[in-house]
Amino acid sequence: MFDNLRLPVIVAPMAGGPSTPELVAAATRAGGFGFLAGGYLGAEALAGQLDRTAELAGDGEFGVNLFVPGAEASADLTDYRARLAAEGRHYGVEPGQPRWDDDAYPAKLDLLVARRHPMVSFTFGIPSAREVTRLHEVGSTVLITVTSPAEARQAAAAGADALCVQGFEAGGHRALVADDANDPVGGELYGMLAALRLVSAEVDLPLVATGGLVHGADIAAVLAAGAVAAQLGTAFLRAEEAGTNPTQRRALADADRPTALTRAFSGRPARGLVNRFLREHSAHAPAAYPNLHHLSKPIRAAAGKAGDPEAMSLWAGQTYSQAREGTAAEIIERLRREATAAITRASNRLLGE
Repeated sequence: MFDNLRLPVIVAPMAGGPSTPELVAAATRAGGFGFLAGGYLGAEALAGQLDRTAELAGDGEFGVNLFVPGAEASADLTDYRARLAAEGRHYGVEPGQPRWDDDAYPAKLDLLVARRHPMVSFTFGIPSAREVTRLHEVGSTVLITVTSPAEARQAAAAGADALCVQGFEAGGHRALVADDANDPVGGELYGMLAALRLVSAEVDLPLVATGGLVHGADIAAVLAAGAVAAQLGTAFLRAEEAGTNPTQRRALADADRPTALTRAFSGRPARGLVNRFLREHSAHAPAAYPNLHHLSKPIRAAAGKAGDPEAMSLWAGQTYSQAREGTAAEIIERLRREATAAITRASNRLLGE
């Protein structure tokens, strides 16, 4: 798995805009690997992105990530909707309808099975054993994202071929299998290396490491710790091919904000740059995904259109200030050089040279 990569670097699926066919294909052409983000897309839109990525990538393979739908939340959203109504008035929009949906998951899974897509990853839950079997029957490799040893055991039992192990440093949503409504951050927080070590002691599967990795030395570290590849998201948010909102690009470049975990934008714990919306609403946001995602969407969109970062979900990992701009190929080549240098330094240190 990933043995044919010139560099074991994976561009993470980043739903909501940053992941584009151009970014995924560029990673493939540069010797890495990329995942299209199927989250928030209907089956028809995903099919279009599959076609476009295949056209751009040529013979190169790429993966697709799906959100596994969870149970419908029972939280009362009356008070939070009122808070966001006031927020919306500031931008001249109404909040969206706070509905639950399955993110068109069955239709998108059917699409990937029909197309015999080579690699499919899952986030926000564990696909059923039957769903994994369907993918295996058409030759697909199944990668499941986990945040803890307990989740790793569940994913292995479902038939995963490999696991993506996410540390709490990661930007965007925590890949929790089950979200505890009584816990604002969604369970125990494992750092990347701690999670990798604990999961590797529980399951005998190839592990992909993700969370706070932006430098080649980070890649070298997780490879030394036993990962078969490193998955990076924040490191590519400023790539020329990424669909990152221009306002978020500017906030990332300024690098003057801390990050924090919040449910304020979507109802699920996610890490982003601290802004006014996060500060004012985090303590009041219930665990109700994707209801809150739909509720806040018009406000986020209006803020982005206005160039105002204070009401956008500025997802980014803890080390975002170290991420750089450039083409995806330039970023991957820079990561390769840095990783090689880091491995050489470590080897010389261990050998006493």
